[in-house]
Amino acid sequence: MSGVALIALAILCGLVALDLRSYREVLIDKPVATISFVKVDEQAFVATVALTDSGVATDYYLRGDQWQMDARIIRWKGILTQAGGKPGYKLERISGRYVSIDDERSRERTVHALRDESEFGIDLWAWAYKNQGSAPLIDAVYGSATFVPMADGALYEVALSHSGLVAKPLNDAAKRAVNSWFN
Repeated sequence: MSGVALIALAILCGLVALDLRSYREVLIDKPVATISFVKVDEQAFVATVALTDSGVATDYYLRGDQWQMDARIIRWKGILTQAGGKPGYKLERISGRYVSIDDERSRERTVHALRDESEFGIDLWAWAYKNQGSAPLIDAVYGSATFVPMADGALYEVALSHSGLVAKPLNDAAKRAVNSWFN
């Protein structure tokens, strides 16, 4: 019976290790993606998301006035930090948002996953999020999101800092969109 329990524990540890390998190390102001937009209709865009670490670019259809990117972030404590464990992140989703609350409630919503939901059959982040305070080696589990305006021809860089995701306009179309948002 002890042997079966040890095998089960080894399998669980292996699945947790595989899940942890899918996280990327959080580095200060590390670019994680670039996003470009092409307007296809009123409040409708095709967003091309190019992930920095893999170089893979994927097109997503988004509706709304703004785009939002979400990430999962996990930080360690205790012996894991002393052993050199660094905070990790996973980009989770990209979605369109409407500025108007009425539009947000009544218009078509678009949300796309940026990660495979069934990667390894175990989700350490979700477990730690549900059990915050009772996970002995996990300091913090939180999400981060950034949202900025969509515009035809706009190009943004998404970077990850200690405070979370930050979108930076890279061209004039993106800068004009951001400036008009604040004015």
